[in-house]
Amino acid sequence: MDEAKIPYHLRDNEKKFPQLKPLMNSSEAYYESSRCLFCYNAPCIQACPTSIDIPLFIRQINTGNLAGAATTIYKSNYLGNTCGKVCPTEVLCEGACVFNKINIQSLEIGRLQNFATDNAIQVHQKIFDIPADNGKNIAVIGAGPSGISCACELRKEGYNVDIYEAKNNPSGLALHGVAPYKITNKEALQEVEFLKEQFGFNIFYNKRIENVSDLENLESKYNSIFIGVGLGNSVEIKIKGEDKINCVGATEFIEEIKTKPIEKPIAKNVIVLGGGNTAMDAASESLHLGSEKVILAYRRSEIEMKAYRFEYDLAKVSGVESVFNVAPIEIVGETDVEGVKFIRTETINGKLVNIPGSEFIINCGLVIKATGQMKQTSMLTNIKGLTFDESGRISVNETNGQTSNLKYFAGGDAVNGGAEVVNAVAEGKIAGKGIHEFLSKRN
Repeated sequence: MDEAKIPYHLRDNEKKFPQLKPLMNSSEAYYESSRCLFCYNAPCIQACPTSIDIPLFIRQINTGNLAGAATTIYKSNYLGNTCGKVCPTEVLCEGACVFNKINIQSLEIGRLQNFATDNAIQVHQKIFDIPADNGKNIAVIGAGPSGISCACELRKEGYNVDIYEAKNNPSGLALHGVAPYKITNKEALQEVEFLKEQFGFNIFYNKRIENVSDLENLESKYNSIFIGVGLGNSVEIKIKGEDKINCVGATEFIEEIKTKPIEKPIAKNVIVLGGGNTAMDAASESLHLGSEKVILAYRRSEIEMKAYRFEYDLAKVSGVESVFNVAPIEIVGETDVEGVKFIRTETINGKLVNIPGSEFIINCGLVIKATGQMKQTSMLTNIKGLTFDESGRISVNETNGQTSNLKYFAGGDAVNGGAEVVNAVAEGKIAGKGIHEFLSKRN
């Protein structure tokens, strides 16, 4: 996407967030790629959910074969540029790098991946040859990472693919829910445009699939359907005062930063409730937007947080403060948020309990709830024969992504409950292969 097509207010928002992984120049890429040992049975490949041949694409970069490097990446991971930016490389490929064992800085694999794929996007490199239409039609519900990946895999086999997206832009969380200092809107949108050029799938925006009639229409028109819907709004924590002005969900907070103009100053003091990666993002973003004090409040201990350690360290470096073993019991204030009442907690015999008489209040003007997202069950329960696990996730055959309703396949958050973008990409590709195998056998 041309930068001129990105609304000015979104570009202004992004200026507040310097990129964690800025694009390398050619000299940086050459010298960094020179450090690779090109390991046999490379552990970085084993750590990548999409099994990119990392030593190969790094060698290709080092020898000046950028087109070959991009091809190696994209043939394994259709969102290679996005994943290079947003993947927790510190715990995946870079975390597995053998240099870690001898206390040497691991290779910057994510940035090298971006160097090659960004070049391919900018020069409109042709990577895939798409065969003639095979006469079969596939519907994909959701233009997030799993849906896009599934569409690419199916187009490689000649299927006509139509993606139905409820929002007015693609990329799911990559555009709407990933912190702006990890990936810009421009980068997320450019890659989708690049993939549309490569594969020729269709995306219909503002086309929410939600009721029985919508589903029956798809079932009558398409040979198979892929479910790639993400998670919904933030979970309510069900405490008094949760409905007050300036008590918001983390997912909604991040989406507003990524897609809307910032019309008013952020609160001077912010409290973020939660201990996951999204909580770390929301806390760091608040400081970037001008908050003077941001407190991360988690009901358990520091070592029990679900966030990756590097994410928590990043938040601390940004200036985020933390309080542990505190549970929110009330959002205080008249109509607007004025603070949060907490009670201290402790773990007894493995169970978290409140400590009577330990209540206290921390004042703030904004509360961000990073306490998980709801599953989008309203649409899914309208699909006949679809089954779910005990956590409300769609049950699928892990080898091919097929659901209990054989016409439907699924991947991404609706199946894994909210894993990484790269996991969604991998599951979409598996389902695409599964759909092709299933329809081929029916001939």
